[in-house]
Amino acid sequence: MTTYSNEQSKILYERAIRSLAGGVGSMARGSGAGYQIPLYVTRGEGARIYDVDENEYIDYLLALGPLIHGHRPPEVMAAVHKILDDSGPMLGLSSPLESEIAEMVQAAVPSAELVRFSNSGTEAVMMAIRLARAYTGKEKIIRFEGCFHGWSDIINVSVKPPIAAAGLEHAPRPVPAAPGIPETLLSTLIIQPWNNPEVVEKTVRERKHEIAAIITEPMMAYCGCIEAKPGYLAFLRKLASEHGIVLIFDEVITGFRLALGGAQEYYGVTPDLTTMAKAIGGGFPLSAVGGKREIMQLAADNRVPYLGSYNTNSVVMAAAKATLAGLRKPGTYERMHKLGDRLKAGLRDVFARAGITVSLLGLGTVFQLWFTDQPPQTWR
Repeated sequence: MTTYSNEQSKILYERAIRSLAGGVGSMARGSGAGYQIPLYVTRGEGARIYDVDENEYIDYLLALGPLIHGHRPPEVMAAVHKILDDSGPMLGLSSPLESEIAEMVQAAVPSAELVRFSNSGTEAVMMAIRLARAYTGKEKIIRFEGCFHGWSDIINVSVKPPIAAAGLEHAPRPVPAAPGIPETLLSTLIIQPWNNPEVVEKTVRERKHEIAAIITEPMMAYCGCIEAKPGYLAFLRKLASEHGIVLIFDEVITGFRLALGGAQEYYGVTPDLTTMAKAIGGGFPLSAVGGKREIMQLAADNRVPYLGSYNTNSVVMAAAKATLAGLRKPGTYERMHKLGDRLKAGLRDVFARAGITVSLLGLGTVFQLWFTDQPPQTWR
């Protein structure tokens, strides 16, 4: 019989909380994610991780998404070791790797006529919003209740709002996701219900003169993998085009995971701008904005400064090249979807035999199990 201990994790946690706020480096690893005692892990291999108490786990989240090839994939590790030996961690100036990775993204992602890189999904979203506002000369951003677009003040609103504070379902009020977000920023956002084309269309027709962009996850991955209704993404594309509004797909989670070209390839709907992170770096901190040439030209011409000392550093570029090369191999996504479907089928069978009603939402390896027979279509 397997025994479980977390004594060493307890000791490390008690030490950590004396110097590290909350004892963890991210809310997703501590009490904010439901851990009473955080797991302190020492290594990973493939799909498995091992903690300080010598417990072994299957990491179904793969470090919350970035490790699309699993822990310590040999090709990625070899590329990183080589670049460290040859060049060091960063050079501070341009390198040939930058354009190589940009070309790989350009070839894969339908919307990516030009690309720029940064370090986190939050940064990429901030830049996409700034580009949209600069391009259109307008200020307001439509975002959907329940979507997550990073933790910056300009967009971290109405992510998982208390219903009592959120107003009517067809006319949600902006609710800051945390204290410290200035009230003045709320006026720049228009909160809309997801999967409700009638409400969005009415809003756009009435306020198109002030709306710079519509930003959305093409699948609400952060909110339990709620898919768009058939035709909904195409509707948003048409609506944005008709009214001079920039359509932004936040593919930080779905990018390079539903397909090589992300959700936009899978669903056949091309946005004006796309944000990418997680899988693109294979475990290293890399994000990107890709989009229409005429919008991205604002960054190319330095009219919208796109800065970052750590942008395109040697390590993340080498990791991205190896990661994307692996994803481009024939059969990769067919295998991923097959594995996801196999796991979903197994879960359905387990719960059916136990007499427990569940629904499984999502696609391929991006899915969520819900304890309900009526799958949700919105955050509410």
